[in-house]
Amino acid sequence: MEQKARIPGLFKNVIAPIQVWLLSQGRCVGCGRELASGTRSKRKDGSEKVVCSCGRLFIHDLKRKVYRRALLEEVQI
Repeated sequence: MEQKARIPGLFKNVIAPIQVWLLSQGRCVGCGRELASGTRSKRKDGSEKVVCSCGRLFIHDLKRKVYRRALLEEVQI
């Protein structure tokens, strides 16, 4: 039983660095497409909401020039 509980944590430890690398390259963590080709909309805080063609949402910080996954409360805005 204990090994089953450890597998999700182990899986996350393997996937997280790959997702960080993809975001640093400006690519979607789901499909690997360029986020520059996604649909963009301006936000009040000066950043952009980017929607990839696969449907995942990202926030592009224009000042720091980095992407990150959108938080749940940002998705509803």
